[in-house]
Amino acid sequence: MVKTRGQARSSQPRAAEYITAEGYRRLEEEADYLWTVKRPQVVAALADAAAEGDRSENAEYLYRKRQVAEIDRRLRFLSTRMDAVTMVTEKPRADGRVYFGCYVTVEDEEGHTKRYRIVGADEWDSKRSEISMDSPMGKALLGKRLDDEVMVRRPIGDIYLTIVAVSVDP
Repeated sequence: MVKTRGQARSSQPRAAEYITAEGYRRLEEEADYLWTVKRPQVVAALADAAAEGDRSENAEYLYRKRQVAEIDRRLRFLSTRMDAVTMVTEKPRADGRVYFGCYVTVEDEEGHTKRYRIVGADEWDSKRSEISMDSPMGKALLGKRLDDEVMVRRPIGDIYLTIVAVSVDP
């Protein structure tokens, strides 16, 4: 059962773990692919390898057994995570503040801009410029407003960013 919540607040303590509807859908798609496509393929290959005879020295059989175990482990993890997260189904408020699910454009001290979306810990993806609300940058941005300056503590040194745009739409 998916718990849904209209909106996550930036000042909320980390009692629940949030995920966007898109992020939840990606977890469901991965679980569906593993269960309906990948696992049956590997099980069929395992059966073929088992039919070849002595299993104790059959590298293909041992490899496929390990592969099935890894798939099953990932399926258990996905199931546990999908039960644990709270899916945020509504768009954040469009009041100029940074909330969970918002798109935020920041400018660094050298004038370079970068756009991010604040998402849950289970769905961040640097290739899609999605950052976790639990990351140092996510924590620094949540609750701030347009034109606010934020300091992000990083292992390689602090960076100062200015929020130049906040949007609820992509």
